[in-house]
Amino acid sequence: MPRAKISALGSYVPPRLLTNDDLSKMVETNDRWIVERTGIRERHIADPEVATSDMALKAAQAALEQRGIAASDLDAILVCTVTPDMLFPSTACLVQNGLGATGAWGFDLVAACSGFVFGLTTAASMIMSGTHRKVLVIGADTMSRILDYTDRTTCILFGDGAGAMLVEPTDEAGLGFIGHLNEIDGSGGQYLKMPAGGSRLPASAETVEKRLHYVKQDGQQVFKYAVRKMYEMCDCLLKRHGFTPADIKLLIPHQANKRIITATAERLGLPEDRVVLNIDKYGNTTAATIPLATDDAVNDGRLQRGDLVLFAAVGAGYTAGANLWRWSY
Repeated sequence: MPRAKISALGSYVPPRLLTNDDLSKMVETNDRWIVERTGIRERHIADPEVATSDMALKAAQAALEQRGIAASDLDAILVCTVTPDMLFPSTACLVQNGLGATGAWGFDLVAACSGFVFGLTTAASMIMSGTHRKVLVIGADTMSRILDYTDRTTCILFGDGAGAMLVEPTDEAGLGFIGHLNEIDGSGGQYLKMPAGGSRLPASAETVEKRLHYVKQDGQQVFKYAVRKMYEMCDCLLKRHGFTPADIKLLIPHQANKRIITATAERLGLPEDRVVLNIDKYGNTTAATIPLATDDAVNDGRLQRGDLVLFAAVGAGYTAGANLWRWSY
């Protein structure tokens, strides 16, 4: 059975910034309050004419350019998102067409903030099955389109962005995908959701008036679940494969809240220099946080070939997941 490796990485964030001071002019908040509770200082916001597929396309192109291959070489494209351009056609179809990836099939994967981890698991499985040789996993979200900028409990948290990783086979011993642990718990779905826009509450004058097309969150419930589950998933996955936290070069967690990340690292016994934290620059970009954080780690020289890296995420659904890889470039 072939092994799977990550062979290229690309990312994109829109240039426009929304700072905490900017938000303080929109809702009752301030920079200190936001930083102390979340660790966020600014976030990138897409211009009105920019959609999720546009950002996904740019991240995909960057990954293909880094690898030096044509889009026509791709076998599959997985787009992890909760903010598709539209319900159908899928954002994967739009990206495939934009890239000119004539030989690829694909689909959208909806797992909220755990989407990219679920996508990596799926891509690795496709490679290891022997049926695919080049699978592009994209995490992209335009969260600013589903935020209520009169609700300070949610609008301060999120930003827009995209990242992509190319997954391919490798015959190099010890490199690439080691294992995964993914989980869903639908009993927590009530605590983080966008109520309207689907078949249960289709768009109507009433759903718009009640502001049901925006993110709704019970922050306390989500925080408690995330702090517990992020640690449990990491600890269990490491033990399953015979590792301890001391073996990890980097933990690259979903960037939802600095306090969640800090609590997870402390319980694992990881020092700050072995945890990637860039939420201050981007906020929570949902499915894009892990590739954006990985790109930062590679560019900073913190993640290098042969390093053991642990990706972990918790999201709406509830969803939760962890991936263990030996970095391969």
